[in-house]
This record gives sequence, structure tokens and C-alpha cells, in this order.
Amino acid sequence: MANKIISMGLNKKIALVAHDNKKRDLVEWAKFNRDLLAHHKVYATGTTGVLLERELRFPIAKLQSGPLGGDQQIGAKIVENEIDFLIFFWDPLEPQPHDPDVKALLRMAVVWNIPIACDRSSADFIISSPLMDKTYERLVPDYDAYLHRRVPGVETPPLPVPGVTAPVPSTGATVVATPGAATTKRS
Repeated sequence: MANKIISMGLNKKIALVAHDNKKRDLVEWAKFNRDLLAHHKVYATGTTGVLLERELRFPIAKLQSGPLGGDQQIGAKIVENEIDFLIFFWDPLEPQPHDPDVKALLRMAVVWNIPIACDRSSADFIISSPLMDKTYERLVPDYDAYLHRRVPGVETPPLPVPGVTAPVPSTGATVVATPGAATTKRS
């Protein structure tokens, strides 16, 4: 599979996430690295974001709590290139009600090739890297071939083009593409 390059700017977009039993560890780590973090855009899930903002005294972009969809919000931001790396202090000894969301979040980080730290030592290595103060071009697989693949037994209609009406083969429907949305109309 071919790769494409996604550039990380000088100001990194950092996601900080922690399970309940690891929140204190993450807050202590963040306080120790406050001056470095203050130069970047920091995102966090629910309670973690509230704790970090109170302790660090700079704005944190707070999303939902992890079990209420916050992990999925971080994952979506990774897909949209709105997160450059993930610091996720997860608890390996305590089952979580949202374990599938945790797995999905870690999967998105790997799929989109962003650095991940799941413990303090790894987080220290990432935050102290000389790359933190530079632009960085990360290689990401070019998923265009995957998006345009043939699925056995399924006719794949062409992707909608904004402003164009196109028939959907063997369905009796047409797709009307408008900027920002595609809708299907039955004939």
C-alpha cells in the first residue's frame, strides 16, 4: 500500500485520557510537563479535562467522559487529523464498561500512525523528543485503494460528486450529492 504524508505543525494537538485509577498519575505527569504542554492544543475526555484544567491553569478542550463517548470523540478527531498524538493512561488491571471504545481508540491511533503513550515512561519519551519543537511529517497508509475496492457480490456505485445526480445501479434510486451531504432518493 502506498503512503501519504500528514504534517504535524510546531503546535501539536495532544489528547490526554486516563481511566479513574490513573487520573492522579496523568495529572501529576501533566503538572510536571505543564510548561511544555502550555504551548500546544490539549484535548481531554470529561473528568480528566476538568482536573487538568484546574491543575494546569490553561484551557483544555474538554470532550465527553470516556464511557459517554469521549474515547470515540478522540478517535474521530484522530481520523480527521485533529489529534497529533495520544497520551492514554489506561488501567490494565480494572475492566472498564467501555472497553470496546478503548480498543477502538487505540486502533484508530495505530491505523492513522500517531504516537501513543500508555504509561508515564512512554509519555516522558514522547514529550521530551526533539520532534516536539519541529514540524514532523508522518507517513500514513493511503487508504484510497481501500475506499475504492471491489466488494465481491456487490455493485459499488461511484462516490458522489457534489451537485451531480447519479443512478445507483439495481436499486431504482438516485444519489443527489450536495456539498457536505449526500442523500438517496427512491424513483
